[in-house]
Amino acid sequence: MTVDFLVSVTDARGNGQWVNACAHPLTSVQLGARIALMKKLINDAADVVAESLLGVEAAHSDRVRVDHENKIIYRKDAPVSGKVGLISGGGSGHEPMHGGFVGMGMLDAACAGEVFTSPVPDQMMAATVAVNGGAGVLHIVKNYTGDVMNFEMAAEMAAADSGVRVEAVVTDDDVAVKDSLWTAGRRGVGVTVLLEKIVGAAAEEGRDLDAIVELAKKINGQGRSMGMALTSCTVPAAGKPTFDLGDDEMEVGIGIHGEPGRTRLPIAPARDIAAMLVEPILSDIDYSGSPVIAFMNGMGGTPLIELYLMYNEVAKILGKSGIPIARCLVGNYITSLDMAGCSVTLLKADDDIVKLWDAPVNTPGLRWGC
Repeated sequence: MTVDFLVSVTDARGNGQWVNACAHPLTSVQLGARIALMKKLINDAADVVAESLLGVEAAHSDRVRVDHENKIIYRKDAPVSGKVGLISGGGSGHEPMHGGFVGMGMLDAACAGEVFTSPVPDQMMAATVAVNGGAGVLHIVKNYTGDVMNFEMAAEMAAADSGVRVEAVVTDDDVAVKDSLWTAGRRGVGVTVLLEKIVGAAAEEGRDLDAIVELAKKINGQGRSMGMALTSCTVPAAGKPTFDLGDDEMEVGIGIHGEPGRTRLPIAPARDIAAMLVEPILSDIDYSGSPVIAFMNGMGGTPLIELYLMYNEVAKILGKSGIPIARCLVGNYITSLDMAGCSVTLLKADDDIVKLWDAPVNTPGLRWGC
């Protein structure tokens, strides 16, 4: 008997490999191994990131260019003379973050690691040197141990080899947990997207590096996030869900790499889930009377109809709490592959932040005013 699909075979030690089930009798593939079916639009798990970058280039060559050797997406006109260069990056699997936010009004470059794996310092150094237009470079780094360490090394290398002035801001807005499998301290999540947009606008209008660093730290300090999941995600190389959830369960407080959250609960109505996400955020920062940018983010596998429903529940909670919404963003912007779920981010927004938010942006993942 043969079966016409690709399977991931995992032995008792947890070692996995891909096999073509067409060429293997099912009984022999099963012998001494566990088979996990994975439905993905891929050719080979080892080539997902490289082939995705080819697709980015094919789709968006009017706005970006791609260094395939180093897996870096650049703004097409980088470096921009006299403008502070903005770089971010991280493991792939969170699209459109970060590569989808490269372009006018946001990032000058994004470094793509393998799925859920930090880029290496050589990537980040190459990007830093390439986007330096003479005004210095800001690294926007999510608080994950590998990202922080590798960006620090890259900054030191760029300064030593090319004399580039590099500053860094680390985002750590997740209120779910203090430490996690991936971090020392809070994780960097949804605020990262808002920060890249707002700081990108500030760089576009010509603010200097010191002013941009101050603004980035202000944004990180005034924003908080909380997420939940209805399902796990499936990493292509693993071929199976990262964690198991029952059909009647949800995980509250998850991370963007599929890390389990702070608690596992029975599935609940959207209004109750919204409260579980918003209340810890409001408990962490005093938002009283301050306008906010409200960001309802999908984790990759949740349709917009549900995200808008959830946004309505969040808006009702904020209204009852006397917190006006100055601007909002709803959609899948910082994802965890195919995870079903969502996250809420609230950012205090003064007049300057709102003005920068409204400024034109033209990237593959975010575009308005152009």
